[in-house]
Amino acid sequence: MGKIFTRFGDGSPTELSEAELLRELEEGTKDASDRGEVPPLSKEELQHLFEIFILPHRFIGVEPGKEVVLSYDGTPIKMMRAQVNVDRLQCLQIYEKLMGADTLEMGHVDYSFKPIKPIVTYEQPLLEQVLSVTTAAVFYGAMPNLGSYSQPDGPFPNPSELMPEGKIEEAQHSYEAAVEDAVKDIVYVSGAMYESGADAVILDTVGAAGDADFLAGLKATEILKKKYPEICIELGMAGEFVLGMHGEMTYNGVRLAGLYPHEQVKVAEQAGVSIFGPVCNTNTNRSTPWNVSRAITFMKACCEIAGIPVHVNMGMGVGGMTVHDHPPLDVASKASKAMVEICRLDGL
Repeated sequence: MGKIFTRFGDGSPTELSEAELLRELEEGTKDASDRGEVPPLSKEELQHLFEIFILPHRFIGVEPGKEVVLSYDGTPIKMMRAQVNVDRLQCLQIYEKLMGADTLEMGHVDYSFKPIKPIVTYEQPLLEQVLSVTTAAVFYGAMPNLGSYSQPDGPFPNPSELMPEGKIEEAQHSYEAAVEDAVKDIVYVSGAMYESGADAVILDTVGAAGDADFLAGLKATEILKKKYPEICIELGMAGEFVLGMHGEMTYNGVRLAGLYPHEQVKVAEQAGVSIFGPVCNTNTNRSTPWNVSRAITFMKACCEIAGIPVHVNMGMGVGGMTVHDHPPLDVASKASKAMVEICRLDGL
């Protein structure tokens, strides 16, 4: 056959021969296997990926009956980025009634727990209105965003300024103090929204500020599950491995820095997380087949070891998707089909 149309991780189009496509798939899984110390994809799985990518169709999907549940983060924010001028309640109605969303997620435009805390009493009645006009499960989401606790925006010294000065212990102490404040804010906001009727809570982009950020999400989850045993908590990660910004933080004796998805999911389970959202970051300089093969290698290892549902993060530069707010349909559909069929996951 002729050249196969595909894209790079930045979305720019390219073409590959069959031999080049197969080589990209093999190199992608090898990279993930080497980095995460997980098994590479089998020849049969690589062949399945190959067959998906040679399809000429603009959009493809799984067979009827093999669909998975979709959950979302920052739903209203995405409407705003697309310049759809509707309020948050209308946004969720659009997602449910026009787009057929399985779940709905109500988040504030400033998608972090710290700034939401002082206005949570305004969020509660809006949630109650959303619940009265929708049927699907309504999640409430935000980020731990540990960076917002550093000066000049927050109360604690900025570790990013302390570390270059060689003040390592001072930076670590600042991270530790920020974790304690972040946990209080997460628990306060999540508890308030859950008591107002939210069906679940999403802790999103966890680990964006490194191991301290991840620890804040885990500790908050543990407290929430003790206070509300039936609460559903979805924890979505920020990156494929946890950055060691503090370097020495642990949870139940496990060092958090450097954990990959198949290791992250185990500590998430221990904390009481209900749904885990692992991430694999997209390399903009490599092809979509390379990125998808690499992502699936990480996610397959995570799904195989997980004892809780896994909703792989896909979109805007993760899960093999291109780095766009709205990834092209050809990439989105092929990556999603491959992820569902090879990883046998619970959702996206």
